[in-house]
Amino acid sequence: MQNDDSKSNPTTFSDAELPSELDPKKFAFLIVDNDPAHARAMTESLEKVGYRCQVATSGPEGKRMLEQNTYDVVITDLVMNDVDGMQILSTSRQLLPEAYVIMVTGHATVTKAVEAMQLGAFNFLEKPITPNRLRAIALKAIEAVQLRQTNLDLRRRLDEKFGFEGIIFASPQMQYLIDRLKRIAPTDATVLITGESGTGKEMIARAIHQNSPRKAKRLVALNVRAVSETLVESELFGHVRGAFTDAVSDREGAFQYADGGTLFLDEVGDMPMSTQIKLLRVLEEQQITRVGDNKSHKVNVRLLSATNRPLEKLIEEELFRNDLFYRLKVVTVHLPPLRERRDDIVPLMDHFRKQFIKRHNRGPCNFTPTVTRKFLAYAWPGNIRQLRNFVETMVVLDTDGKLDLDDLPPELYDESAIAMAQNPSQASRSSMDSSLSVKNPGGGESDSTGVAGPLAVGPATSSAQSNTWPSSPSALNHPSTTYGTSQPPQLSDLPPGELIGKTMDQIERWAIEETLKMTAGNREEAAKLLEIGARTLYRKLDKYKHESDESPG
Repeated sequence: MQNDDSKSNPTTFSDAELPSELDPKKFAFLIVDNDPAHARAMTESLEKVGYRCQVATSGPEGKRMLEQNTYDVVITDLVMNDVDGMQILSTSRQLLPEAYVIMVTGHATVTKAVEAMQLGAFNFLEKPITPNRLRAIALKAIEAVQLRQTNLDLRRRLDEKFGFEGIIFASPQMQYLIDRLKRIAPTDATVLITGESGTGKEMIARAIHQNSPRKAKRLVALNVRAVSETLVESELFGHVRGAFTDAVSDREGAFQYADGGTLFLDEVGDMPMSTQIKLLRVLEEQQITRVGDNKSHKVNVRLLSATNRPLEKLIEEELFRNDLFYRLKVVTVHLPPLRERRDDIVPLMDHFRKQFIKRHNRGPCNFTPTVTRKFLAYAWPGNIRQLRNFVETMVVLDTDGKLDLDDLPPELYDESAIAMAQNPSQASRSSMDSSLSVKNPGGGESDSTGVAGPLAVGPATSSAQSNTWPSSPSALNHPSTTYGTSQPPQLSDLPPGELIGKTMDQIERWAIEETLKMTAGNREEAAKLLEIGARTLYRKLDKYKHESDESPG
């Protein structure tokens, strides 16, 4: 091995040119050469840069070291006795598929070296080898190692974020769903995802794609509702220049852009009928025609679609094609609303809390038990999206490290306290109504018709509805209360004329005192049953105590 001057060859790399982000000590080299002097010269040249090197001075020794250790780069002479470079390449490819193999060859065996590269070798060095040439090829190899590791790390993070591991849940409903998705994802089946807005349909689509054989290709998401009806076809299939007024150049549509990967159509129920016909043809023939073009293009796309509208009803109303419906729902995945899987609320709260603490650079903060109960009792009409926004609001507003009632967004404020401040007389009536209402297990209120709304009190209240009081799980476990036999205070239970002539404040006080009796003095349970905040209840009780202290006798 001979020395040379790097200045005479501008394409070579000197020691100082090793990129600063690459730490040479991280990379392990194996040098296999049956010429000990040549092997030692290559080793010294690489060790000078900082690479960790081991030497094998025969083919059998090199093979044995491959079986016992792990290397990033293997440099092997092609022509050796007993075990040659081709056998070292084969062993390395079998035992260390992530390692890169560099072949060393004389001029007479260049053809053989090219053959080795076709079988998986990374590069080859022709003798005589200069130190700079050796280091340049070694640098290319470790850059390839680093790039592969970066891609693996990125793929791992994508799996964590969009794979099944990134789905936060604790409920049996979601466990069943994940088990189902794990069977669906590896296939090429078309999937229809249904569920209310905000339940995470796009997240499920990304998880399916990330766990499919197509995950190395694109996932293209298109919200049909967000696109003008006149442009849906162009967004899906593309267009050629001059196809319409603003078509100043050719443009690929979502199908071509997602070729080889996955296309996710959100809100597919809002697709115009004319586009539905063309989509059906694309799914059947696997080829698209751009708007304004006569030429067809083959596409290979897995289609996932989602809707929060019942497509069966749209079919009855002749707003959705029956044949397209069955083409889309080869497999159906239904996401239950958050109110039907309340076991997921606390894990989601904690997940989003950590996420937004990091994003907004906030200090440590935690939810109080009172807020947690508020979240568990809330109906979540906006599902996970709404919960996520609520948690972000609280993290941003927090100043004391406690995510408490003072950090709640407006939707979870004590509505009766706000109303009292705005209109005391009307608020008292509203508070009385809320204290005599019944919440159903789904989180909303029910009337005698089963429709969400305040429950009528008095003779019109059915016994079945009365027995649903209260919806709070902790209240049901209270030792001093037997629900179904011990009823909450009802207006109809009072002697005739008991409330006639009473002020609204007196009626409200009666409701509070009777509810406290029912809960054996448990103020938090009483506040929940009355649907007012605990702070509001404490304030009212202090007021009653003050009035009692001031009353004569």
